[in-house]
Amino acid sequence: MGPATGAAEESATGRPGRRHHGNRHGRSEKARQAVLEAADDLLAEKGFAGVTMEGIAARAGVAKQTIYRWWRTKTDVLVDAFLQDLAEELTPPDHGDIALDLRAYLRQLGHFLSQSDAGAVFKALIAQTQHDPVFAEDFRARYLDEQRRRDRLPLERAAQRGQLPADLDMAAETDQLVGPLYYRVLVTNEPIGQDFTDRLVDAFLRRMR
Repeated sequence: MGPATGAAEESATGRPGRRHHGNRHGRSEKARQAVLEAADDLLAEKGFAGVTMEGIAARAGVAKQTIYRWWRTKTDVLVDAFLQDLAEELTPPDHGDIALDLRAYLRQLGHFLSQSDAGAVFKALIAQTQHDPVFAEDFRARYLDEQRRRDRLPLERAAQRGQLPADLDMAAETDQLVGPLYYRVLVTNEPIGQDFTDRLVDAFLRRMR
């Protein structure tokens, strides 16, 4: 009896055959994505306090034990869901021109923060940081470093192309560009439109001249 036949017989008797591993892994990844999407949706709908592991499991159509295979708490699920949204939706464009790159990225960031479901998730997570110091430290560590890297990327690319001074204070200039967006989202609740983000870019370009 050859190895392939043995694997087939094992499957027929109910024991896992190695040839099925790919399918199981595919199903696992599908379930994981369903959990992340369900967590996103529930947080946007109900706020942080309204989200439970039971609710996530029911929305995702998986057993609660399935969620605990990957995450210890609902907070872990929610942060992972938000970070995945960031990676998918906030990749700075590269047009080879600092003005075009900044205009496009600030519009993109403004829409993400103020109009998308992921932006609603962000506001709910930020609200939770005000009540939970342990969560606040973890969220900032996992979110801020990567997001600030994304925010700086258009400036760093421009400096490499010689369009900006090599000794430019990237952190300070990035704060001046994106800080007003966060202020409107988290403090004043004013709209973030293209006119607003373009004015921020214009002010930056004037400073560089």
